[in-house]
Amino acid sequence: MKKFLKIFAVLLLIALIYLRIAIYPQLDLISGFSAKSVASAHFIDGRNLQTIQQGDNDIPKVDWATNKIHGKQAFVTSTVYGLKERKAIYRPGLGATLINDDFDAAKPYLVPHRNLPTNTESLPFPRGDGGGMDTIFKNIDYAKLNSSVANAFDKKGQKKKRTRSVIVIYKDKIIAEKYADGFSQDSKLLGWSMTKSLTATYFGILQKQGKIDIMKPAPIKEWANDERKNITINDLLHMNSGLEWEEDYGKISDVTKMLFQAEDMSKSQMEKPAKYKPNTHWYYSSGTTNLLSGILRRQFKTHQEYLDFWYNSLFDKIGMRSALIETDMAGNFVGSSYGWATTRDWSKFGLLYLHKGNWFGEPIFDESWAKYAVTPTNTSNGRYGAQFWLNSSGYFPDVPKDMFYCNGYQGQMVAIVPSHDLVIVRMGLTEEPEFDFNGFLSGIISSIRKN
Repeated sequence: MKKFLKIFAVLLLIALIYLRIAIYPQLDLISGFSAKSVASAHFIDGRNLQTIQQGDNDIPKVDWATNKIHGKQAFVTSTVYGLKERKAIYRPGLGATLINDDFDAAKPYLVPHRNLPTNTESLPFPRGDGGGMDTIFKNIDYAKLNSSVANAFDKKGQKKKRTRSVIVIYKDKIIAEKYADGFSQDSKLLGWSMTKSLTATYFGILQKQGKIDIMKPAPIKEWANDERKNITINDLLHMNSGLEWEEDYGKISDVTKMLFQAEDMSKSQMEKPAKYKPNTHWYYSSGTTNLLSGILRRQFKTHQEYLDFWYNSLFDKIGMRSALIETDMAGNFVGSSYGWATTRDWSKFGLLYLHKGNWFGEPIFDESWAKYAVTPTNTSNGRYGAQFWLNSSGYFPDVPKDMFYCNGYQGQMVAIVPSHDLVIVRMGLTEEPEFDFNGFLSGIISSIRKN
């Protein structure tokens, strides 16, 4: 018996040491993710706590957290078994922000000023918010189309594909639209890394206005006296800067520390040393996109101008009424990850690129920018352009190679297929292989015969 107790004690000690070394440091990130997720989904989209915990936070380790919504005070607190409490506050216009103990939540803050068009309810989609699905195209096999869309969703009682919404736009008309139970065309959904494509677009807008040259070195004074001074905005847009970075969401890494601990996310990548020469090594980095958000901020004299620009120059121009990008503690838009919009509004962004920057007669960015955004960077094997993913190498073998797309964590996608005059949006909670994107996209595309 004594021998057994000794062995048990040793095993228990080893387990405690493992938990202390491997797990305990992660608790701060786990409770941080959970608090931020609950605050955003509840205050932005109106979901209740049970729905969020069962549908958004049912991720390994994240589901350890206990969450509490403080509705009147507009914040959420989360702990992991009573440890490592984190707090996320909600501010209208800025969304939810994960804060630390030093953050002054009572301090006055600026919000973006919107300049939305009026009376859009009477105008049909996409120029307005009215109208439904169109069934007039003779070259569409609607039975096959609807079957392909329906197949993207789980059958009752299943929880594998976890699609929340799908919309298909052909020749500017909605030809298919479907939502999972509990979601509708008014539901605001997080795009995660689809936000990167939004962030890049603002450089195209500034370039059209003659206010920026992306081929020049990035305007970062902290790089002036070392090898990083040669990194251009173009390199950053292509994820080709050569800066050190670790993008791993399964552990404590550069990206998880940035999203769930950093006060100023624009500095996370900026402070990293050069690992390779610019334009020689492609590496996907959310830190790079938040650095780009910080560079955008430096283009304006005031913080208010920076906040307004993201809405007035893009969202308000194309009627993305629901669109919201959340900010960090320092007031930067989290351009890597925290963009929200309805499924229809996400599709409007895809249509803008399908039309090469021209929104029904109003040029938002030049056609040359649209071409630039989908030109492969020379070190990505044809998979990446300027904050857009590409199919030029045939990654999806049964999908046209001219397709390019915004791509987000958990399988968010805005796919643009110029050769078929088509935009497809899928919002959900699973990626490949649980969700077959090649089959989903090819099924929809094959239902439309070319005229």
